[in-house]
Amino acid sequence: MKSFSLFLLFSLLLLLSCNAGATSGGWKPIGDLQDPHIIDIAKFAVDEHNKEATSQLRLVSVVKGETQVVAGINYRIVLKAGVPGAKVNVYEAVVWEKEWEKFRKLVSFDLRWTQN
Repeated sequence: MKSFSLFLLFSLLLLLSCNAGATSGGWKPIGDLQDPHIIDIAKFAVDEHNKEATSQLRLVSVVKGETQVVAGINYRIVLKAGVPGAKVNVYEAVVWEKEWEKFRKLVSFDLRWTQN
């Protein structure tokens, strides 16, 4: 009986460690796209893109988002943005943040599709 209990305990620990390893570093959906921090990340992405591309995009809305735990957090955000008075397009931005260091970096900002 004792060996069966040890086997069961070992199996449970092995199962838990395998599951934890499979999900660490993976992308997870953002639950509240209207969270002020998420909106701030999206605005940061648009502002940084504007500096790099000398454009004048303005954030319209956040459509979708995911996070990934790395040495900090990566935010992959699908957003709508456009120049005032022109059509709005959909972009995907990745922002790397280390909040405890007050560090943010725009990793990528790509056009996904144009709105009609």
